[in-house]
Amino acid sequence: MLNDRSRRLLEPFIRHGMHTYWRFARGMTLGVRGLVLDGDGRVFLVKHSYVNGWHLPGGGVETGETSLEALVRELQEEGNILIEEPPQLFGVYFNHRISRRDHVLVYVVRDFRQDQAPVPDNEIIGHGFFALDQLPNDTTAGTRARIAEILLGAPVSERW
Repeated sequence: MLNDRSRRLLEPFIRHGMHTYWRFARGMTLGVRGLVLDGDGRVFLVKHSYVNGWHLPGGGVETGETSLEALVRELQEEGNILIEEPPQLFGVYFNHRISRRDHVLVYVVRDFRQDQAPVPDNEIIGHGFFALDQLPNDTTAGTRARIAEILLGAPVSERW
């Protein structure tokens, strides 16, 4: 696994390479993120090995997959989270920081189970439920903005 310094140095190259591939493989990229809230109002966040900061769990919608199927898959892969009731679609965001063709759907997940904690692996090196006043310092700006919009009534943006 990469240490934080190596990850910060390599992140722009890895991200550029992935998005160059997606540019040719897909006309537009579509991703999903889940704001997963436990019974105490804490938010589930993940830390990836290949990008800095803490994020809402999620990922890309694959060809032939619905956004809800992608969310279910990503939450299970990244957090061992199994959705019990249909989540609420909160918003659609243009993620111009990633590329000129990237959009993200954000769902709110309140009814779920997590039979066991996820085990860190090559992709997810950290995870946890965090109270709003105890988010990790390096929680990304986009993640903080979505949390504020959904839970604190901040104005909703169309841009990530």
